[in-house]
Amino acid sequence: MSILKVQNLTKTFTSGWWPFVQSSYTAVKGISFHLNKGEILGLLGPNGAGKTTTIQMLLGTLTPTSGSISCFGQDFAQHRIEILQRIGYASGYDRLPARLTVAENLDVIGRIYTMSPAQRSEQIETLLKFFGVWEVRNNQTGTLSAGQTTRVMLAKAFLANPDVVLLDEPTASLDPDIAYEVRQFILAQRQQRGVALIITSHNMAEVTELCDRVLVLKQGSLIADSKPAELARSTAHVRLQLTITQNLEEALTCLRAARIIHAIKDNHITLEIDEVAIAPFLANLSAQGIIYSQISIDKPTLEDYFLRVAKEQRIL
Repeated sequence: MSILKVQNLTKTFTSGWWPFVQSSYTAVKGISFHLNKGEILGLLGPNGAGKTTTIQMLLGTLTPTSGSISCFGQDFAQHRIEILQRIGYASGYDRLPARLTVAENLDVIGRIYTMSPAQRSEQIETLLKFFGVWEVRNNQTGTLSAGQTTRVMLAKAFLANPDVVLLDEPTASLDPDIAYEVRQFILAQRQQRGVALIITSHNMAEVTELCDRVLVLKQGSLIADSKPAELARSTAHVRLQLTITQNLEEALTCLRAARIIHAIKDNHITLEIDEVAIAPFLANLSAQGIIYSQISIDKPTLEDYFLRVAKEQRIL
């Protein structure tokens, strides 16, 4: 069941005052997607693709130029306040008021969500202990390290037991062990309470582990909506590595003749090749009397797909 539906969402920024508009830039171009209950949706794209603008429109801090957002069966524009009571948000780039303590900041957030004093106290203690920052609850937020700040922001996102959580780079600045615990917490929230999440991240392994589907933005347009594994498979090239033990120069001649992208270090060659072309390529090496060993084949990953999209955006 879809709890969030986005239709033809567009955001155009203009400079100058009407009617003397000097220029305009469309950051998000008519995108449509949905989010199901209990689903974890990845939102990916190179810098400038429109991810943050999309998230800000879902939070109501930016008004769409056109298009519509409906959440929990209600139009977002008409029921913004009651919808936001059921949505949590955290970003690795945002900060809470620096002079308030951690506990004071979270208490204010709890009041905004109309939580009772008992609910606020219980949730603040539970979440801060889980994220390992209970001991700094009475410290001013401005004195925290980057990792501590990120963990407090995550506590903020889940404070009111929301039905939908938007996370922008949720494990940024975290050590690997804490990042692992955060991922397990996210999966547990989905399993136990049916929480739905939209996550942006530059950690492709994290996206692959967490996300059921991935949306990919490029220059404001939605270019893919698929499972992480399917996007990885859409990258035709695999990475083939082998060590040439005899006739290295002949091997390099074969690579150049076939115009295969490759890198060489000593007698170790790494090359990119279509998966269906591996067997003919290896057969050709053998026919040329080229001896190799220590061969490995790395399947394409979501990171390979993302790097291809990012490279295409830079070229354009």
